[in-house]
Order: sequence, then C-alpha cells, then structure tokens
Amino acid sequence: MVATMRTEPFWFSMKRRLCLATAGAVVLGAYIGLRTQSAVSQAAVSYELNDVHFHLTNYVQEGTDIHAFLKLMGNKVGRVALFGIPLQQEWSYQNSGDFAPTYYLQTDAPLYYYSFTDAYIAMAYRSLSKEEQARFDPMITGFNPADMYAADHIRRVLKTFPGVFSGIGEFTIHKEFVSAKVAGETASLLNPALDRILDFAAEVGLIVLIHNDMDVPFAKAGSEPAYLAQMKSLLKRHPKTKVIWAHTGLGRVVRPVTHHAATLEAILKDPQFGHVYFDISWDEFAKYLVATPEAVKISADLINRYPRPLPVRHR
Repeated sequence: MVATMRTEPFWFSMKRRLCLATAGAVVLGAYIGLRTQSAVSQAAVSYELNDVHFHLTNYVQEGTDIHAFLKLMGNKVGRVALFGIPLQQEWSYQNSGDFAPTYYLQTDAPLYYYSFTDAYIAMAYRSLSKEEQARFDPMITGFNPADMYAADHIRRVLKTFPGVFSGIGEFTIHKEFVSAKVAGETASLLNPALDRILDFAAEVGLIVLIHNDMDVPFAKAGSEPAYLAQMKSLLKRHPKTKVIWAHTGLGRVVRPVTHHAATLEAILKDPQFGHVYFDISWDEFAKYLVATPEAVKISADLINRYPRPLPVRHR
C-alpha cells in the first residue's frame, strides 16, 4: 500500500446511499453526517450538510479561490470533496477566432486531458491552515481513464503529495457532448485501464467518484439503457472498491430511463452492490428530481428507504 494516508482514521457516516442535495444555483452533492477522530474539533459547529461533489475549477482551469470558497461554506457546509476538472477546453483560433471558450459547449474544438489539475488542487489545499484543511477532502482526477498508465499517475500523485488526497474523481467515461470531443482514444467501461484504476483504489483505500451516463442522449422511450449493463458489470468486478455513481447516471439531455427510480433501487438493495453509492449533484440533474410533486415524492421515498453508513479511511 502506498503510504499516503493520515495515521488517524476519518469516517464519513453517509446517512443515505442515495444522497439529498440542496436547491439553488449550485447543487450540493450529498447530505451526510460527520464523525472524526482528528485533532480539529468540529463538534461545536452544527453544519447542515457536507458536499461530496465540488469542482474548484472549470474547463479552462479557472475558478474560485479556495479561501473565498471556504467563506462561502460558512457554517452551513461542513466538509467538501474537492477536485478540478481533468479536461482542458482547447482554444482553437480556426474555430472560434478571438472568442475564448470557457465551456465545452461553446466551441467545436477538442478537449484534452490536463494532469496539472491535481498539483493545482494539492497546492490550493496546502495553502490552508490545518483547521481549514480539515474541511476538505481533495480528489485526484487528472488522468486519462483509457490509459493503462492512469493508475501509475494516481500512485505518483499520492507519493508527490502525501497526506493530501482522499479519493479519485470525478472522472468521466461516457458523458453527453464531452466524450466525443476528447482527443485520443475514447474511454470505455470495457477498457482494462479502468479496471486497473479501480483495483488500485481498493488497494490504497481511495473512494472513486465516476461520471457515466446510464443511457445515450435522446434515447428512444422504453429502450434498454445503453450503458447500464456495462456499468453494473464493472461494479461487480470491483466489490472492494467504494464507488459513487455521479448524478445517478443522468445528464443535461440524458433523461431518466424508464422506471429510473426502480433501476436505482434494484442496485441499492442488491448485496452485490453494497459498495455502490449515488450522488445527486448538478442542477442539470436536480431539474429531474423536482420536476413534479410525484418526482419529489419518489426520490424522497427512495432516499429514506436506503440509509447505510459509508466507512472511508481518510488519508
């Protein structure tokens, strides 16, 4: 095992395997309880939630200063899983001229993997005091999941920044509009490079946050979700790896599949998937969650039926 974890254990007590999010401009990733043995006492502060999904930077590696973000957290948000974005949007003058795109939908130019994001996150984290650091859990995301060397990159980051990182992600396999723009080989759930990543995560005790659309955009109603079977097969191959499936497999135009809640429940109640969790981050996902009073009721009922602690050894 790579010696990169803190000596004291930290345990997230996840109140729900399918986690509640807040409404607003930024949809927070999860509503979870917190229990820690660290020297920093947080017992005096009653936080409303912790966030398991926050990108500090955007697709051109710019974003909120971490100290300013800490102020935004205030006494509402206790801990935040912190990461950048592993993809850089290319500014192609031939494509957009003087217009500098900052988002992947603003240009036809490709995206490419940007490994420096991990060093940037690590240095931002290190700029905080020990007490401030205790409120963040940095994640490694600057790797190409189609590269057999990706696991080696993760190991290298852990050795370069010991005691900083708690997990891997968010990284993407299938994502609407994004996957087709990434330069080089397309990521796949069938690629053994991904198996190497999840094996290594289990070996060193890192949690994995993965974005994988359950279906293709504008899928025909009632059709079999394109990537559900492959995703379930991947999860079954790695029972020792704690995996959070981001956005329950949905996206901007990847809509809930037929009986989506029942599909999630089938995973949640199956002992073979006892290591699998979901987050409901992103406002593009939240629109489905609150689309109708019936949708809110179905979601809340599902959340309340599946409380389960998530033990994670922290750094």
